[in-house]
Amino acid sequence: MPETIAEVNGIELCHETFGSPDGRPLLMIMGLASQMIWWDDEFCEHLAAEGFFVIRYDNRDAGRSSRMTGRVSLPLAYTLRTAPYSLADMAGDAAGLLTELGIGSAHVVGASMGGMVAQTLAIEYPSRVRSLTSIMSTTGNRFVGRPSAKAMTMLLSAPPRGREEYVDSLVRTFRVIGSPGYPFDEARMRERAERSFDRGVDPGGSARQLAAILSGRDRFRALRKVEVPALVVHGAKDPLVHVSGGRATARALRESELDVVPGMGHDLPRAIWPRLVRGLIRTTERADVKTRRA
Repeated sequence: MPETIAEVNGIELCHETFGSPDGRPLLMIMGLASQMIWWDDEFCEHLAAEGFFVIRYDNRDAGRSSRMTGRVSLPLAYTLRTAPYSLADMAGDAAGLLTELGIGSAHVVGASMGGMVAQTLAIEYPSRVRSLTSIMSTTGNRFVGRPSAKAMTMLLSAPPRGREEYVDSLVRTFRVIGSPGYPFDEARMRERAERSFDRGVDPGGSARQLAAILSGRDRFRALRKVEVPALVVHGAKDPLVHVSGGRATARALRESELDVVPGMGHDLPRAIWPRLVRGLIRTTERADVKTRRA
């Protein structure tokens, strides 16, 4: 279906679906400063062909969803845990979108910050989550999942000005944080960056999202109470969220499978899509078996 706007929690969320509404609902949550189109169209179509009803959406402060307000101080967000909104608020957006779509529960997949939102959704709204897949993410513990110095410098650099500078900046960033074990597809990255800029980018929104991450608390104990099958995928060479974050997430989730992918950084190269799809199918099937037994 074409992009659609839903009124959720007093804001607008832009979303799009792939596949039959009769399929197994699969909610896809993307990461920091990333729009729903970062779940590639072809990848979503592949999942739809496997029988999923795929739902992807722009988080608040991204793409064509609502822009929030409020200036942020990242040091204060980190030390005082203050931010214009929280990961819990973003999880509430995800739950609200499912309600707007008439979906009681879904299999939930999150990447990077999206993994944090997905984890929080499973904690705060357990009845809405059938299975959880957390990709290149972490638990919020400040001693795991730490970025490399070079990746942190890229993350905190001054925002680019204009379309061309934005595209060039994104290409440079993913040469640093992307997957060293796989070819870098610059043409694909440039196309994604151009499309993102044309849909709408906001450095202030990215800062507010980052403040939500920095102000969050360790979810390890709360994740111990999550009772759904889970898949944790992490790149062995991730410089932005160290693989220790994925390992900690897998330890926290009682019914988890950990898949550490050699050569993978902080992106989803096309070559690993089949591996990721197989993992998603295994995880959702485990959830379906558990539901039938219950």
